[in-house]
Amino acid sequence: MSELTALSAENLACIRGSRLVFRELNFALSSGRALAIEGPNGAGKTSLLRMIAGFLAPSAGSVRLRSNAGEIEDGEERGKFCGWLGHHDGIKPQLSVSENLNFYARLFGASAPMDAALSEVGLARLAELPGQYLSAGQKRRLALARLKISNRPLWLMDEPLAALDAAGKKLASEMIAAHCARGGMVIAATHEPLGIECAKLMLSAP
Repeated sequence: MSELTALSAENLACIRGSRLVFRELNFALSSGRALAIEGPNGAGKTSLLRMIAGFLAPSAGSVRLRSNAGEIEDGEERGKFCGWLGHHDGIKPQLSVSENLNFYARLFGASAPMDAALSEVGLARLAELPGQYLSAGQKRRLALARLKISNRPLWLMDEPLAALDAAGKKLASEMIAAHCARGGMVIAATHEPLGIECAKLMLSAP
């Protein structure tokens, strides 16, 4: 996959139903950087993430990724560069922790050892536990492991610190910082400080 160097959004607008969520939104992000999207409930933080990922078409404006192979504006093509961490944990309750991660490893074509990813997020001792028995915080840690093995340069994270204890929040912050240090990009919608140096985009209530 081509290496991403920048992301830009120009004059973005979002209308959901008949309600204007935001308009004339502009921002840019370069590789190795993180952006925190902040604002009250209903300001459009999740909708903006979905636009960047290609899940939702903007009502106006454009989102472009720049890579060493050129620019990517098409939503479906843009999505191939994105790793997603949303409100839903995406965990299959009947599968064990390791089986869940291996499922996504096959989906992403990941080659890194899954036991190392589980150890990093503190779930190695729970590898054989069915997903249905994980706590909310443990499910979030598994979602972080899934994001790590996705090998996608742009991480889109919706409330990445939700349900995590102090140690889990520190882990998430360290993973975000490490991804940026490797040249990746992170855009996170959050009500809490990410615990790292990052740019901020404030959305206002419509």
